[in-house]
Amino acid sequence: MKTIKGPGLFLAQFAGDEAPFNSWDGITRWAAECGYEGVQVPVWDARLVDLDKLATSKDYCDEWLGTARANGVEVSDLSSHILGQLVAVHPAYDAWVDGFAPPEVQGKPKERQAWAVEQVKKALSASKNLGIGQHVTFSGGLVWPFVYPFPQRPQGLVDTAFDELAARWRPILDHAEECGVDVCYEIHPMEDLHDGITFEMFLERLDGHTRCNMLYDPSHYVLQCLDYIDNIDIYAERIKMFHVKDAEFNPTGRQGVYGGYQSWVNRAGRFRSPGDGQVDFGAIFSKMAAIDFDGWAVVEWECALKHPEDGAREGAQFVRDHIIRVTPHAFDDFAGGDIDDATNRKLLGLDV
Repeated sequence: MKTIKGPGLFLAQFAGDEAPFNSWDGITRWAAECGYEGVQVPVWDARLVDLDKLATSKDYCDEWLGTARANGVEVSDLSSHILGQLVAVHPAYDAWVDGFAPPEVQGKPKERQAWAVEQVKKALSASKNLGIGQHVTFSGGLVWPFVYPFPQRPQGLVDTAFDELAARWRPILDHAEECGVDVCYEIHPMEDLHDGITFEMFLERLDGHTRCNMLYDPSHYVLQCLDYIDNIDIYAERIKMFHVKDAEFNPTGRQGVYGGYQSWVNRAGRFRSPGDGQVDFGAIFSKMAAIDFDGWAVVEWECALKHPEDGAREGAQFVRDHIIRVTPHAFDDFAGGDIDDATNRKLLGLDV
């Protein structure tokens, strides 16, 4: 068994225009002060990183990593969530997601997609340059508007969408193979990869591509009423990254999974700071130890109620309290010993 690394913090929800959140030096120093040992970095945020340089300049990588280490944290992973989102966009969401892309490709879906593909590839090259073997992203979604099967979906619609999704991602995954980096899709609503079955549909079309893997985030499974513990057993070989994010689902006679178009505060299902929701993290960390997961436990703070800085500080200690330092030997080793075959046969009464 292996001991999970951590605590780590995903910086996407904290980067901002005010100090210390507006610079790489400031935010890494703040993260260390909160008790974190690692940070997961959104590569699209120019306040924190220059992706082009990270993908092409070893000197820049060394300097960038050096700043983080001098401040007391490692870079656990890179994230390209919103870039991956743009690899596959249904037209219904074009105007909504255009702001994720630079002005020159906004309003131009094909050009925007081509730009996004190159950006994700750069992020994978950057991971290689940093010596990081896993990368998190979103799959994007072509068929999400049709997730509810009414009106009845035309025959073949889902197959066509997943065929196209796999075709768009295969060249990226092949680049990931060249880089020696696992692509870990965060299984997430709005993405076509939103549960285990959809991940399997995608993986089948990619012929089981070894670089196609998962980021495990139980919060999204709680809100889908999915068995998030069983999920670890099913996908143990594909789970390469882990977000520590809590959630709660409290259905009423008025609303359930779909939330009635309410705000996050008023939904039956909502995200909470670690320890404030319903996720059984004790069971999760035990499972992770049992499957030899040796990646980072990364807090992704999203909460409808708590202040983010309070959530961050509490989250570091929460993860630290849950990481299991795995045992180097079985608890009952003292009662055992080396027994030869003759003794075993005697104990079984085979030579009497």
